[in-house]
Amino acid sequence: MTAATPLNNRIAAALVFLTSGAVLVLEIVGLRLVGPYVGVTLSSSTAIIGVALAAIAYGAWTGGWLADRSTDQRRLLSPLLLLGAVATAATLPIIRVAGEWLRGTDTTSVLLLATMTLFVPAALLSAVTPLVVKLQLADLAHTGRVVGRLSSVGTLGAITATFGTGFVLVATVPTSVILFALAGVLALAGFGFGGYWRRRGNLSAALVFTAVGVPIGIVAPNPCAVETAYTCAAVTADGTGRTLLLNGAQHSYVDLADPRHLEYSYTQWIGGYVDNLPPGPLAALHLGGGGFTLPRYVAATRPGSDNLVLELDPALVALDRRLLGLRTGPLLRVETGDARANLRRQPSASRDLIIGDAFGHLAVPWHLTTRELVADVRRVLRPGGAYALNVIDGPARRFIRAEVATIAEVFPHVMLVAPAAALRGEAGSNFVVFASTAPLREWTGAVSGDAPETLSGQALRSFFNGAKVLTDDYAPVDQLLTWD
Repeated sequence: MTAATPLNNRIAAALVFLTSGAVLVLEIVGLRLVGPYVGVTLSSSTAIIGVALAAIAYGAWTGGWLADRSTDQRRLLSPLLLLGAVATAATLPIIRVAGEWLRGTDTTSVLLLATMTLFVPAALLSAVTPLVVKLQLADLAHTGRVVGRLSSVGTLGAITATFGTGFVLVATVPTSVILFALAGVLALAGFGFGGYWRRRGNLSAALVFTAVGVPIGIVAPNPCAVETAYTCAAVTADGTGRTLLLNGAQHSYVDLADPRHLEYSYTQWIGGYVDNLPPGPLAALHLGGGGFTLPRYVAATRPGSDNLVLELDPALVALDRRLLGLRTGPLLRVETGDARANLRRQPSASRDLIIGDAFGHLAVPWHLTTRELVADVRRVLRPGGAYALNVIDGPARRFIRAEVATIAEVFPHVMLVAPAAALRGEAGSNFVVFASTAPLREWTGAVSGDAPETLSGQALRSFFNGAKVLTDDYAPVDQLLTWD
């Protein structure tokens, strides 16, 4: 079998750089595509990474197999690039349709959606590098140099795509634009390589997909009204009420006409505790803003209170101002950025109340659950100040038990509020943990539905007995939070 003429070194490097980078763009964007349907959790991140690696392995193996059986590997490069372009562009309509059927956090849904997002385009693009390597191995004396150079170029392409997508593209343009732009670049490379655009059949196929697939992607159900660097956000209206959804999950309810209205039970429990504190303004710190329901409640019920909200996502704050009636000022301020990093900068003994209500889909971000974080909360609280943390857990109660055990390591007085069925392990629910260095006040307040129960003292210690304390070194929140 006669070896094909080697590619120009620059063309070879460009092909490897482009296709390796494209796979990493797909991997990063893939997590954002599946997030609205299955959440942004450790499970979904693991599925995306695992499927991407499987696709790379399968594509590399297939590309090597094709390279050894082809008399001219150059003839295969253009079809692979064009098929990769079509598969990349097809990802958006496929996920928007299939995602509606596969909503949920079970492993099957997560893996299926991740596979439909990544596997085909990533495998096609990963097959390019072995073909290029085979074309460049005209002199066996330089095999190591050729393989090393192209491996280095591919890695540089992946690194460039990772930084460019994560730090620039996702923060500035929607994922749909990223996908279609990537598909366009791959199509141009495919048509441009070796004069392949003269083959009408391939051009026709690409034009057919452009005429059919792209409109499907545009008109298919889109779960995002606003896509930020961190989440897919949407707002639904019900009279004067507004519901904020982040990655498909309800996160906040705001009544534009009445900031004192608390729709969700857990907000009513926290509001009831705040109402029972001594009269007067409070210095309150909020870890997580969401729809700013509780900051506005404290501002309305405790005139003159100083509310500082630590919210990760500046685009979400802008959405709140535009659609949820948020008005900030000297007594309701926002600091954007990671809540833990911003908490560290707060003065010691400066707050009467700290409310933790930050969520990534259904779970509190792991670094906001640990003993080290709780110790910093205690540092910022004034003597006798209270910490209120909202937690969601399933009937197994593994996460809430671990979180209560963690908080009890730092605060001498802890109280848990939740529905009786959830405390018995018969249903999933929101749980609210209250903690202080001084004896906690009795929780009171009107609630919608059945009144919750409280656990404290020995009953609470029995509840979390045997649970492991969460630390910066050990905090498997996503594994603990299950609905079995």
